[in-house]
Amino acid sequence: MKSKKLRLMVGALVVMMMGATLTGCGGSNEESGDAGTETQTTISISGSTSVGPLMLKVQEKYEAANSGVTLEVQENGSGAGIKDVINGVSEIGMSSRELKSEEASQVDGTVIAHDGIALLVNPANKVENITLEQIKDIYTGKITNWKEIGGADSPIVVISREEGSGTRDAFQEIVDYKSEELIKDATIADGSGAVKTAVAGNENAIGFASFEFIDDSVAALKVNDVEATADNVKAGGYKLSRPYLLVTKKDSLTEAGTALIDYVLSAEGQQIVKENKLITLE
Repeated sequence: MKSKKLRLMVGALVVMMMGATLTGCGGSNEESGDAGTETQTTISISGSTSVGPLMLKVQEKYEAANSGVTLEVQENGSGAGIKDVINGVSEIGMSSRELKSEEASQVDGTVIAHDGIALLVNPANKVENITLEQIKDIYTGKITNWKEIGGADSPIVVISREEGSGTRDAFQEIVDYKSEELIKDATIADGSGAVKTAVAGNENAIGFASFEFIDDSVAALKVNDVEATADNVKAGGYKLSRPYLLVTKKDSLTEAGTALIDYVLSAEGQQIVKENKLITLE
């Protein structure tokens, strides 16, 4: 009788151990807590430092309305964000330029807003207007002193962006010069915020950044006599403009990722676009 009881106890112990093992196995992109708790979903997002501030505002409001969702936003440049999506590192990429042909064959881009690229100078600079041709001449080293375009007799300190920056790619395409033509002593700033900081701290500096970085610490030049405003971009008068994209790959886009993009395209999402000094789709 004792032997029979012992076998029953051992059998029960084995069943319990198997149950514990099965409970600990199996992977998922979602984290679930105790019974009755909400499933947690994380959406990984990386890319443009220009689109980043917008998506951080989206993150704030989206997470507040969707307690089970977490957005992880990393600003590492448009090119890097697109590569992250292609390589499966991020679910959604942020780009402040159109997709290149080799990228478009691997991923899709959804336009969520439009943006102008502002020519930023220090508020102490007396120059208020610049032409596209003058911009090109400054960035390629043909114009090196502010007096050549009506400013003070001071050397121009050129601020550009790092290679792979969507803002830099768009700026160079519109202004019409290549990376190898950039003036050799240009200061390379890592991110739009760094451009603004550099210009704000140097009376002779000029740099370019998204409209959303315009504030009292810098001044935005008119380009071809047209002020840097959303209305002028929509009307077609302000020529330095580009799209903002969310980049995805069909086989790795989840329902949660799709829902987030739909939110950004919704009336509520487009209001966040407007609040960030960007240009809505309508």
